[in-house]
Order: sequence, then structure tokens, then C-alpha cells
Amino acid sequence: MLGAMRQTVKRVVVPAGEGRAVHVAAGQRVRVVDVDGGQVGDLFAFAAEDVREHLSASHTRSATGRLFPRIGESFVTNRRRPILTLAEDASPGRHDMLIAACDPARYALLGAPEGHASCAVNLDRALAELGLAVETTPQPVNVFMDVPVAEDGELGSLPSPSRPGDSITFRAEMDCVVALSACPQDITGINVGELSPLAVEVM
Repeated sequence: MLGAMRQTVKRVVVPAGEGRAVHVAAGQRVRVVDVDGGQVGDLFAFAAEDVREHLSASHTRSATGRLFPRIGESFVTNRRRPILTLAEDASPGRHDMLIAACDPARYALLGAPEGHASCAVNLDRALAELGLAVETTPQPVNVFMDVPVAEDGELGSLPSPSRPGDSITFRAEMDCVVALSACPQDITGINVGELSPLAVEVM
């Protein structure tokens, strides 16, 4: 019975540096897999009935009292409703909810050429494929991203410690749209080696 409950009903490969979005029904699980290892992903979630309601990192930190939820704790929306629950973490457990999604302005500051791919643009394109749009880019859940916080409050930025096949799994608490960008950051060193794909599995 458990195997049937966890049967994969959809698997989407997110190519390196690109984004994809999927519909997830309440009660389904969505797993993010680091295919080759060392790849950060920016994950976003929106209420299916109204994409103005979205997973909010700041509201989640307020609800849990932690920088990142424990297994069994929920990520909540900007309307303080549970949207995803952290169900399993088969990775080193380094994830971030402090760093904003990369965008064209960020890459301009880093000296990248115009048109460099970004998670903000990837989100817009992924949602557009489903006929959806948002006015602003929410703070993402940066899976497999290692951002240590020092005692003096300084934020670090380390290479992703995830290994090939590592995954993190969420349970949907409402009908939602989950978007994932295989982060195209190739300047700061958060991704290990060449940019690589991620996979999204809906179960």
C-alpha cells in the first residue's frame, strides 16, 4: 500500500540553468532530486486558486522559529496557511531561506554579460508555460544551498554539499503550483563544477 501511495505520477527534468513548474494536488508529495550532485535549486510554491498567495520564507520562519523547518513542519504562505510540509530529506540537509533569487540586476552587479539566465526569469517563464504570472518574485526555498550564519551574523556562501541522487521531499497541504529553477549561478561558486539538471517528481 505504501508503495502505491508513493508511486511517481509525473517526473519533470529541469535542465541546467532553466526552470519548470508543475501542478501538485493536496496530499501529493513532490520530490526534488539533485541528479548529478552539487546543484542548487530555487523552489517556489503558489496556491492554485490564487497565485498571489505563495510560500513565504519570512512567515515560515515566524511560524517555526527556525531558519529552516524540521521534518514534519510546514512552510506557510503569506496568508499564514500551510502550503508544503517537509516530509523527507535524503541529503546533507543544507538548505537556505535567506538568500533572494538571482535576477538580472544581481548578475549585472557581478559583471555578467546581459541576458545571463536567472532564477527570477526562470520562474516567470515556467509559470507562463502554465498560463500564470506573478507581479513579484517571492523569496525562494533554496534547496541544497549551504549558507552558514556566523556568530556575528555574517552570511557565508559555500559550494552545495549535495551528492548525485540526493533529494528532498515535500507534502502538499493544498492544491498548489510548484516551480523549480536549476540555479544558473556560475560566478559565486555555490554550484559545484558545471551547472547540472534537477528533477521534480510528483507522487
